[in-house]
Amino acid sequence: MPIVTRVSVLSERRIELDELVEASRQRVVRRLHGRDRSTAWAGAAVFVVASLTLAAVSGAQRDAPLWLAGSLVVAYALASLVEFEIGSGSAIPTQLVFVPMLFLLPPASVPPLVALALVLGALPRLRRGMPSSRLAVQVAGALHTLGPAAVFAGAGAPAARAAVWPILLVAVLSQFAIDFAWAFVRGRIAFGVTFRELVRVMRWVYTVDVLLTPAGLAMAVAGAADVTFVFAGLPLAALFAVFARERQGRIDGAIELSQAYRGTALLLGDVVEADDAYTGSHSRDVVELSLAVADELGLNPRDRRATELTALLHDVGKIRIPNEIINKPGALTAAEREVIETHTIEGERLLARVGGLLGDVGAMVRSCHERWDGAGYPDRLGGEQIPLPARIVMCCDAFNAMTTDSSYRKALALSEAIAELRRNAGTQFDPRVVAALVAITPPLSGP
Repeated sequence: MPIVTRVSVLSERRIELDELVEASRQRVVRRLHGRDRSTAWAGAAVFVVASLTLAAVSGAQRDAPLWLAGSLVVAYALASLVEFEIGSGSAIPTQLVFVPMLFLLPPASVPPLVALALVLGALPRLRRGMPSSRLAVQVAGALHTLGPAAVFAGAGAPAARAAVWPILLVAVLSQFAIDFAWAFVRGRIAFGVTFRELVRVMRWVYTVDVLLTPAGLAMAVAGAADVTFVFAGLPLAALFAVFARERQGRIDGAIELSQAYRGTALLLGDVVEADDAYTGSHSRDVVELSLAVADELGLNPRDRRATELTALLHDVGKIRIPNEIINKPGALTAAEREVIETHTIEGERLLARVGGLLGDVGAMVRSCHERWDGAGYPDRLGGEQIPLPARIVMCCDAFNAMTTDSSYRKALALSEAIAELRRNAGTQFDPRVVAALVAITPPLSGP
């Protein structure tokens, strides 16, 4: 019978985004280093130079009272504290303040004022442990304001009227273009983020900005008659904060649950190791090898985690197999082989009793001895019918077994083991997985 993943597509996406949020939270409390530091300071430097250039070429196009500029900076800083976490980014309701700033302040003054607001908004995080070096990220984060400011400066600093929406549309599109370009450059260089991963996260961030832009325009138009209406969006930002806090609580729960699943998996791995030291150490080796192959194949975070747990637990069903069979020196009889081949089914049953994420991993554990040509067990699945994590673990499991001494045979030389994998690519193993395994094995990459 075909084995299908039981978790829904919606749940898979939520789990993946929650993992990205967890990684993003961990980055915020770390010092800038390496490529992360280089890109952050480069972005901040580009912002400063571009802001000065814009101020020099545009000149003074509009007068605004100092108290209004200061009030908008404070309002922007407050809005920036409201973070609706989405993957490695956050949707914040600053568009409610940013749009009025474009209409009511000199366009060239908007980028440095936004940078100042972002720095002010980051001060509470400094008290919570954020390194001061990360203020460079806040300055670079104001890069997205340069496009809209340039558009408004080029349009002669138009007054706030509903009829100017085409200019605002061009400004917002330039905002998204610059913001996405900066996020992609920094994410790619510093963290290896792919274009597709960034699109998946940022589309939700930009959706929020698009929905808030008309409200920002309405407040700017109203503020042109009575400036107090400029701040009418702050209660909406407060409502946004309520929803952000609720989402944060759900994400915290999801992260705790994920850690609980991982802890349970590690505990089961310890049980296997206590019952059979060879199987336990073998599983740990297969985990490391499988994760390296998953990274070589470019698996997304969800599939990478599934591969890790499948590798860790692929032999968990052996605790249901008699020790005299597991530890028997020499080859197994046909009857004993039939018994030991039930360990994938027993593994699925054990994990199904745990349920949740590990219940889904159980389906992949069941498939870890299926063959690419359909001649494996227990369900005779073939090709793409076999879950990719199971295909990876199956290949890495075989390679580790071939290169490790066992009770009934000596380990093969690495060259012999890789030759065996290549001979069986397309029959026993997924050819793509074999190629990835060869690529991450340095001693085998030579002639």
